[in-house]
Amino acid sequence: MKILIDIGHPAHVHIFRNLASELGKDGHDVLFTCREKENVIALLKAYQLPYVTFGRPFKNKIGKILGLIIFNIKMMRTLLKFRPGITLGHSSMYAAQMSWLLGIPHISVEDTGNMEQIVLYRPFTKAILVPVSFHRDLGSKQIRYYGNHELAYLHPNRFTPDPDFFSKNKPHISKPFVILRFVAWNASHDTGQRGLSIKDKLFAVNEFSKHATVVISSEKELPPEFGKYLLHIPPEKIHNLISQASLLYGESATMASEAAILGTPAIYLDNVGRSYTREEEEQYGLVFNYTTSEQDFQASVSKGLELLKDLSSKEMWKKKSERMLDDKIDVTAFMKWFVEQWPKSYGIMKADPEYQKTFK
Repeated sequence: MKILIDIGHPAHVHIFRNLASELGKDGHDVLFTCREKENVIALLKAYQLPYVTFGRPFKNKIGKILGLIIFNIKMMRTLLKFRPGITLGHSSMYAAQMSWLLGIPHISVEDTGNMEQIVLYRPFTKAILVPVSFHRDLGSKQIRYYGNHELAYLHPNRFTPDPDFFSKNKPHISKPFVILRFVAWNASHDTGQRGLSIKDKLFAVNEFSKHATVVISSEKELPPEFGKYLLHIPPEKIHNLISQASLLYGESATMASEAAILGTPAIYLDNVGRSYTREEEEQYGLVFNYTTSEQDFQASVSKGLELLKDLSSKEMWKKKSERMLDDKIDVTAFMKWFVEQWPKSYGIMKADPEYQKTFK
């Protein structure tokens, strides 16, 4: 069977790369389509995944409307040429809409709950896979699973941190170290948000630098004073780095969740929040969620300093992570079964949601 997977963000490459590999082993032909956002192309190349690029994404509202037309046309051309039997995407309106026009079943995965995107793909998709912590009810098409997207590539069946990472890659980072992650705030689910100010970012850097080495990963360009802190490693190596960090602090829900799985304390700042990072805080104590208000920002830095000063925190977080993993499934194994057995798999999950525990 031919399977097309649409990518809109670097994190989506990670979500689907193991699935593509497993499907390939079973003789399926997998093709990725993408927009050139941040490290998407570098990751697709690093994992040797076949892809077709539609060009750079548009950033403002008018551009996004224009992009919907342009990318739909490019998606239609690709579908007509590749002729997949099924398509997948993370809240991809392009793959969903064009697949619907051609009578190709489309499966969506969702975890942000951004209705601006959902209303554009939900009518055209056959199923929507969401984490069990997901805060919305998207109707009869929704299937909840015991996990989150990050487990598709960081579940112990899929990833083992390399204990020799530092000696092999020589990233020139002294331990203990803190990873600060700043995002661009130009995704559709970021509308109305601006994140931390330059002043706040610099304050966090200066405070954390008193207790650890600070490295910064940023989606957008930062002023020159941040230059010496910028991280310079291949993007596919980031999870080994997160696993050895003493703290992850920043504006990325994805990286906060990755840190939780890998046993690294995480602090996530966002005025809307994510259901999965709230679950990771409320049920497992792995992530601390804050808004970007001045009061919350100061509290978040204080919490980060508290964690850095507690030399037992890494050991504690490993145990917390193990407890969470006991409750979760191998998301890649579940998705592979769901795709290969479609549409039978949809019926099974609707009749017996606990069937998914087969994939623990």
